[in-house]
Amino acid sequence: MASEIHTFIHLLFVGVVALFPVVNPIGTAFVVMPYLSQLDKASKKQAVGKITLYAFCICTVTLIAGEWVLKLFGLSIPVVQLAGGIMICKMGWGFLTSDKDDSADSNSSDDVAEPRHKNIDNLLFYPLTFPLTTGAGTISVLLTLSAHGADADLRQLALNMAAILLAIVAMCALVYVFYLNTQRIERYLGSQGEKIFNRLIAFFIFCIGLQIAVAGLKALFA
Repeated sequence: MASEIHTFIHLLFVGVVALFPVVNPIGTAFVVMPYLSQLDKASKKQAVGKITLYAFCICTVTLIAGEWVLKLFGLSIPVVQLAGGIMICKMGWGFLTSDKDDSADSNSSDDVAEPRHKNIDNLLFYPLTFPLTTGAGTISVLLTLSAHGADADLRQLALNMAAILLAIVAMCALVYVFYLNTQRIERYLGSQGEKIFNRLIAFFIFCIGLQIAVAGLKALFA
């Protein structure tokens, strides 16, 4: 029982750390902000709630259907672990070595500010939820986590899936909080604080990707 709890907590932590850089609720909140800036408090809360719900549905369907996707393409779990671990390592390394300034974010903000006059309901799923909030990177990480958490024992598999699902819930909660409080975050955190925080997370995601890749290699050569 103790080992199961330890595995559950470990996979929950891995899920949160792995999902945070690809979802990036802080950075994405600033990109989404121009869409929501013209809404009153009640309308903004409703819009953010729908975005969070859509994001949760996308992540949950990906998590549940991941095993069938692997079977459809004839992929083994160790191969997905190795490929996914390399991908996550590359992602973390990209965050660590990126010297990109805020001009890209500014350009993105200008692009997304243009359709403010449109009905916001038509924009909540695309592009605000997909691909801005949960894009291809999020789906890839979830498939990797699903493979990493797979186990022959049904009880352990259920615990692993529950841990990843709880990580999804935690990430959706962060999306909801940050999207609602973007202006307050911008005032207190500042651009430099956001960069420092993202770099620290990038280091952890690189290490986790390496760990997953090593686990896949061990399984392949066992």
